[in-house]
Amino acid sequence: MRRLPRWGMVGCLALEWVALAVWVGGMIVLSGAVIPAVFNTFGGQDSGGMLLTRAFESYHRFVIGAAAILCVTLWYRQWSGDLIVQVGRSELIVLAVMVMIAGVIIGVLHPQAVSLQAQAFATKDETARKSALEAFFRVLLPTRSLYMINLVLGIMLIVIKVNRSLDQNRRQS
Repeated sequence: MRRLPRWGMVGCLALEWVALAVWVGGMIVLSGAVIPAVFNTFGGQDSGGMLLTRAFESYHRFVIGAAAILCVTLWYRQWSGDLIVQVGRSELIVLAVMVMIAGVIIGVLHPQAVSLQAQAFATKDETARKSALEAFFRVLLPTRSLYMINLVLGIMLIVIKVNRSLDQNRRQS
């Protein structure tokens, strides 16, 4: 076991919890507050849709940062060799799946949706616009599903971490 300063591990664990809070909390706020507010406030589908696209692009930047922090802190905990903060297989698997899903959303589905959205909003012909919007919504459906899967996985990761902490407390008692 490596002897690491306590403040290093405290900082590591605090960063991990903040990153998880940003990832999970951000999705809860977007889906529970921002999306309904946008569509209940803005009159047109175009302006509301563009605002949501920008909001999700900002959220993606936070998710990329959170994913980087979670991966680095996971590595640091494993590298420390400290049994109290050891990385479990379930934690590793859940985080890996979360990062892969985020990569598919951010790298593939979101850019495709943005392109289809721009095409639909730029089209003036109603038939072509309807067709473009249908294509846009076909991409949006799996994207929404993946966001919700990632939200559930994020909550699972929180539960795994809390459960591990409680197990450590029981062992120390």
